Amino acid sequence: QVQLVESGGGLVQAGGSLRLSCAASGRTFSTYTVGWFRQAPGTEREFVGGITRSGSNTYYADSVKGRFTISRDNAKNTVYLQMNSLKPEDTAVYYCAGRRVLGIPATRYEYDYWGQGTQVTVSS
Repeated sequence: QVQLVESGGGLVQAGGSLRLSCAASGRTFSTYTVGWFRQAPGTEREFVGGITRSGSNTYYADSVKGRFTISRDNAKNTVYLQMNSLKPEDTAVYYCAGRRVLGIPATRYEYDYWGQGTQVTVSS
């Protein structure tokens, strides 16, 4: 089992950048695929992107492709979400999630472990 804790959220102006971190407990973090999701008020939790166990492959939603980058440092048990060129529509609570099965599914129900979320607010 793994516990996930997100950090790095905050308030930023449109066009700015933020880097979120997802820190994991446990010695087997490198065996988990990690996804990032976000949820704005009144909307469903949506997939942002994900990264494979080794970090060799990533996958992004069309809405963030080219602006967001996911990376991981398994030695530090941490996954990062670098967000550039932020838009007001990126405003949401951002969550990281983990699963031990291969693949990076875009549906939240395929992930077993979740962090508590971190708020990102982009002002226009």
